[in-house]
Amino acid sequence: MSEVEIMGMIGVNRERDSSRGVTVSLFGGGINPADEIPAGIDPDYIAEFSQAHEDSGFDKVLIGYSSATAEGFGVAGYAASRTKTLGFLIAHRPGFMVPTLAARQIATLDQLTKGRIAMHIISGGSDVEQRRDGDWIDHDARYRRTDEYMEVLRRVWTETVPFDYDGEFYRFEQNLSEVRTFQKPHVPLYFGGASDVAKEVGAQRADVYALWGEPLASIKEQIADIRARAARYNRTIRFSVSVRPILGDTESEAWERARGILERVKSSVGDTIGPGKPARLQSEGSRRLLDFAAKGDIHDKRLWMPIAATTGAAGSTTALVGTAEQVAESLLAYHQAGADAFIIRGFDPMQDTIDWGKDLIPMVREGAAALAK
Repeated sequence: MSEVEIMGMIGVNRERDSSRGVTVSLFGGGINPADEIPAGIDPDYIAEFSQAHEDSGFDKVLIGYSSATAEGFGVAGYAASRTKTLGFLIAHRPGFMVPTLAARQIATLDQLTKGRIAMHIISGGSDVEQRRDGDWIDHDARYRRTDEYMEVLRRVWTETVPFDYDGEFYRFEQNLSEVRTFQKPHVPLYFGGASDVAKEVGAQRADVYALWGEPLASIKEQIADIRARAARYNRTIRFSVSVRPILGDTESEAWERARGILERVKSSVGDTIGPGKPARLQSEGSRRLLDFAAKGDIHDKRLWMPIAATTGAAGSTTALVGTAEQVAESLLAYHQAGADAFIIRGFDPMQDTIDWGKDLIPMVREGAAALAK
């Protein structure tokens, strides 16, 4: 694996003219509220977007999840058929498929792609969103269910004799899968969540803990906390940080572009999200980002919060603003703090993906390699 893992994100439809250059959500799901109507799926765009990531040197791409958007396994399978080396991080919510079947489905796709699959397990930060798919349990119960789900996934992938399971949410007898993952010992499990119950589940079950782009001091605190929790289970864990780079040839050009994006996002969002109100009401991660935004627009020189504030911190919405060299320096500061993976996506998705392959990604890799010496 690379010294740092660099991941992007793909969508299934080319952005409309009205949102070009200011796309908040690549995968839909109501985060671009003024611009989303049912639009089907564009296979050619999926292929083109995936190939652009592969050509630019990304290791993986995230495939998002919501109650309204395209199903991620199908998207990943198609995109894999149109690429050669790119990996796919599939966002997946427990609760809508039994984990024994999910384990076999994931293993099957991992075999067919020769090891290019990873799973991003998300428990859900909005009761309203969960209920659209028929899930009525509360926030903490969702994480208890995720705990069981991730435990069962690993066991289905690794057990060599039939086993029984009797938990709060899942119960079965004599399960033994005939399909193993291509990757050994199993497909990597990414996981996110900022609440105390989430951190405990992730520390025990995740291979990679995904954090949103918070100030550097906060990221260091979270990494130390989760590492200490994982140590109690005799585990080590990796970390990723998600941010939105906004680049310019000069720093002033980058800030001018950032302010232009903000104005158009404000126009798009309108009054659909109240000031300081999280778009996902039960999301502790969104609340944290909004708290940081309330304390200041800029943290650590170039971590820019206003887009998070404007969108209710609906997902990865904090930006790093500057030249490629400056943003690479900021990413490497997170790397030195303990993050060895990044999920980056742009507000001009296709063009940013292409441009970052020319400068930002090589700079980050070269910097990480230098730090590793």
